[in-house]
Amino acid sequence: MNTILVVEDDQRIQKSLSRLFQAEGYRVEIAKDGTLGLAAFRASCPAAVVLDLKLPGISGRDICREIKDARPSLPVVILSAVTDVADKVLLLELGADDYVTKPFSPRELLARVQAAIRRVATKKNVEDSTIRFGDTSVDFARMQLTRSGEPIALTTQEFKLLRFFVSNPERVIGREELLNKVWDYKNYPSTRTVDNQILKLRQKLEKNPGNPVHFLTVHGAGYKFVP
Repeated sequence: MNTILVVEDDQRIQKSLSRLFQAEGYRVEIAKDGTLGLAAFRASCPAAVVLDLKLPGISGRDICREIKDARPSLPVVILSAVTDVADKVLLLELGADDYVTKPFSPRELLARVQAAIRRVATKKNVEDSTIRFGDTSVDFARMQLTRSGEPIALTTQEFKLLRFFVSNPERVIGREELLNKVWDYKNYPSTRTVDNQILKLRQKLEKNPGNPVHFLTVHGAGYKFVP
C-alpha cells in the first residue's frame, strides 16, 4: 500500500488529511514536527510527502531540501500559509513539486498529490524505455535518438526539454512551467529561450518544421506535445 507522509503540526489538518488519503486507499503516516518528519522519511519509503512549511523543530524548507537531496524523484507537496511567494521561486528554491496555500481545498490537495505521483511514474517509464513517435525513436537512458533510422544529435538541454514533453503528452504547457521544470534556476532564461529551443526540436524532429504535427503551439497558452 502506498504511504503518504504528512508533516504537519495542526491536529485538525492531520485528521482531515488522514481521512482524505485513507479514503483513497493510501496508508497515512503523521509527523507533528520537523524532527519527527525527517526521521519518518529516513525510516520509510513514502510515495509522496505533504509538508507544512512552518513547523516546530526543523523547518519545512530544510526538510524539503534534505528529502530532495536524498531522493530527488520523491514527490513533495508544500502546504504554505504564505500567499505572496511566486510559484516558480518557491518550487525552484525548495525543489518541491507543487504547493497549496492555506486554507486549502482537501480535494484540490489530493488531486495535486496524485498528479505528482503520476508524473514521477510516467517519468520513470519514459527513462526506462524506448519512446517512439512518428518516425522518431528515443532512448532516454542512453541519450540516443534516431529519425527514420538515422541518428540525430540533441544537446543535453534539448533532451531535457524533449523528456518533459514526452512525460506530459497532450497537455498544454505554458512557457513559465517549462522554465520552472526544464531550466535550472541559476541559469534562468527568458521565454524567448524556450521558443528557440522548441524551434530547434521542430527543425530536427518534424518532417515539416513550418507545419509541425508533434510540437504544437497553443496560441496564448504555450505548447503541446502530440505523439
